[in-house]
Amino acid sequence: MDINLGILDSIGSTPLIELNHVVPAGYARVLVKVESQNPTGSMKDRMARAVLAGAISRGLLAADGTVVEYTGGSTGTSLAFVCAALGYRLTIVTSDAFSLEKRNHMRALGAAVIEIPSEGGRTTKALIQKMIARAQEISAAPDSYFVDQFNNPDAAAGYVPMAEEIWVQSGQTVDAFVQSVGTAQCLTGVAAAFRQLNDQVQIVAVEPSESPVLAGGAAGPHKIEGVGPGFVPPIWTDQLADEIIPVSTADAKDMTRRLAREEALFAGTSTGANVLAAIQVAGRLGAGHTVATVACDSGLKYLSTDLYAFAE
Repeated sequence: MDINLGILDSIGSTPLIELNHVVPAGYARVLVKVESQNPTGSMKDRMARAVLAGAISRGLLAADGTVVEYTGGSTGTSLAFVCAALGYRLTIVTSDAFSLEKRNHMRALGAAVIEIPSEGGRTTKALIQKMIARAQEISAAPDSYFVDQFNNPDAAAGYVPMAEEIWVQSGQTVDAFVQSVGTAQCLTGVAAAFRQLNDQVQIVAVEPSESPVLAGGAAGPHKIEGVGPGFVPPIWTDQLADEIIPVSTADAKDMTRRLAREEALFAGTSTGANVLAAIQVAGRLGAGHTVATVACDSGLKYLSTDLYAFAE
């Protein structure tokens, strides 16, 4: 019998499943990495473990130090989980733009949570910049470690195992990988790994159509949590992705609800965006090919939002 030596060993090795109902006949198969199976229900557990391990190994985080970060929610929950496991204090700057479940999950794991008011619950460039500025201010205190997920040098490496797992689980048959972009750390790590495994794998980025900044458009408000910050992430390069596909909030939510009903895949809005884009790529590639994408987190994080608001 295999026995985990600690709770952090439960991160990763998540299932890869094939969609059987929402993908039209004649399309490439679409495989989804079910990252909701991570301990906090999010792929961000991978990143949180990597960045704190990096900070500790380089002497940036003292044994009695405090971790500080800005977050749309899942990163904060993942950091709270890792900090609780390792015994570190954590201060999070977030907003009411992000689900109550995420904010309460952070608090349950022991984080101090500061909330910045949003404009009608929407993600905007101004909101993200306010959150970053507040976190920077707090991190000026002695013995603080500022994660700074947009610029953290260890974050992308946390996602390399995801690509390696997908490659093995798919039978080494991935033709394209599709992922929505927030910090671009996940896409960076996965793309680097896939290009080592097979440089013919297409890398496709997804962003909200209301805020198509990666494609050179204007920033705008949207409600796909965790992605589309309203500015080009600092680590983004035009060479990172072979294609950028825009998806609207409404369409992403519709697909997310379909995934729950038709595939029993219970996830958040960014997963719906990923799957819509993956289906688009699958239609072009056709039968006999494989597209992989990510169920970024669990639908349990969004039960208080309009994503899963049902009339009595």
